[in-house]
Amino acid sequence: MMEGTTYYVSVVGRSVLPDQHSSSYEWVIQATPQEAEHLRGLLQLMQEKEEEAFPGMVFPWPDTPEESVNRAYEEALQRVYRAIYQLGTPETRSVIEQST
Repeated sequence: MMEGTTYYVSVVGRSVLPDQHSSSYEWVIQATPQEAEHLRGLLQLMQEKEEEAFPGMVFPWPDTPEESVNRAYEEALQRVYRAIYQLGTPETRSVIEQST
């Protein structure tokens, strides 16, 4: 069994919380406080990339391909899910494996 505390992660809500009743969540992980903080940082980076991509999706420039606008966000999202998978409980890992 992994060392660490149980945290409840919401990618939608950009949260990593130790109390499952404080917010809705999609994933359960086992993490040290440092690992949980790292995942919070990845979620924040994902939020920033989403906000940077948003104007390009709403007001696309003819010379800016949509793929490049979305690439940074997609890369940040992939990093979040890799971290969730690495820290995830067996159930979390199983669900991620089934959805990829």
